[in-house]
Amino acid sequence: MKWATRARIHIDRAACAWLIDRHIDQDADFVFVTDPVLVPEDATPFDMRGVELGHHGGDCSFETILRRYRLMDPVLWKLAEIVHEADLDDERYDAPEAPGLDAVLRGLSMTCDDNRILELSGPMFDGLYEYYRRATLMGREPA
Repeated sequence: MKWATRARIHIDRAACAWLIDRHIDQDADFVFVTDPVLVPEDATPFDMRGVELGHHGGDCSFETILRRYRLMDPVLWKLAEIVHEADLDDERYDAPEAPGLDAVLRGLSMTCDDNRILELSGPMFDGLYEYYRRATLMGREPA
């Protein structure tokens, strides 16, 4: 399936692409557009103004996608808190990891194209997911 988002991706779009690829559509094909009118007809748009899978009710797009696809994994919701704070910085959640994640993604966006950002950020989100999965299982931070 084809998925489309705005070019020059940052934290929410990179995290959404990871979420889509790992938990919704393992054959996902991502398209980056500079104008919403350029979204291919056969693509599902995300993190774009006015689309179903965008910001709604104070949620970032990552949270919207979790709700839309009814993904209830508590580890994904922990990542949503971090992505939310890195993207919106509205202090809804206590996510001290957010500024660091934001800085890493901003730096990648300065040095890489969108496809390369997805290549590099995918393992980073995999690592965050595994860290918080183990923390959830153990009831404490993993060593």
